[in-house]
Amino acid sequence: MPAQYLGALPGHARFDYLPITRRPHYRWPGGAGLAVYLGFNIEHFAFGEGMGAAIGPASPQPDVLNHSWREYGNRVGAWRCLDLFDQLGLPAAAVINTALYSHCPELVAACVARGDELVGHGHSNAERQGVLAEADERALLLHCRALMQQHSGQLPAGWLSPWISESLHTPDLLAETGYGYTLNWCHDDQPLPMRTRSATQGGQPLWAVPYPQELNDIPMVIARQMDGKDFAQLITDNLAEMLDQTRAPDAPALVMGIALHPYIVGQPYRLRHLRRALQAVAAARDAGQVWMTTPGAICRHAAQVSGMV
Repeated sequence: MPAQYLGALPGHARFDYLPITRRPHYRWPGGAGLAVYLGFNIEHFAFGEGMGAAIGPASPQPDVLNHSWREYGNRVGAWRCLDLFDQLGLPAAAVINTALYSHCPELVAACVARGDELVGHGHSNAERQGVLAEADERALLLHCRALMQQHSGQLPAGWLSPWISESLHTPDLLAETGYGYTLNWCHDDQPLPMRTRSATQGGQPLWAVPYPQELNDIPMVIARQMDGKDFAQLITDNLAEMLDQTRAPDAPALVMGIALHPYIVGQPYRLRHLRRALQAVAAARDAGQVWMTTPGAICRHAAQVSGMV
């Protein structure tokens, strides 16, 4: 047999395989088995260059159609989403490009005024992080932290790379520049610690907090062309199933993130369906079935119950 079939495949060594049936048991605050958070992605894109989600075939730059469609989220869609979150009393994690501070600072300020957690998301979603040299990637992480501290008075605890783009060093750099968790890895339904260079020397671990690629409007609505009503049904079905999975006292505590982009779900007809889904989430919260929270709070609770603080 060829040698490549005789041993283990190349791996990342960031964590070991550990089935969810063999984890230490804990619950979320209030005894809930399910933690739910909203990942509200607010992004800015360079005009005439770089990457971006597309509602139609990409055109030669300047691609006015796709750029202006994405900008609708910052001008209109995000404000409608924030109104909806306010109506239902839902906290959010505002996952922000720091280019917003020069483009539309009022929008970030509105999230801060609501008490939302701010999560670092690069400077712009027009570029990938994973192609940067290590020194440049470190500088990006530090630059975003400094801007968020300067303009919002918050040092972000968490990070989501633009386009989930990582280099081989990204987890190490996140831990070394002061971030406590990453949303890049979608490999589990529980927050779990990752190995990093600093953690092996006694430093705090970097936690991977579950971030969805199914309950996420970009892959579902844009890539798979799912209708708004079907995306809303996906959220309510996922909620019902995860509630069933966590109902027994000895069931594992799980995380359900909902990733939203205002240029997609902030469109009026999609917002109407999203309202129905988030009403179901709010009802489960009011019934004491879920802990409605933020990824930073999820990370802190997991670190506390594990003794890794």
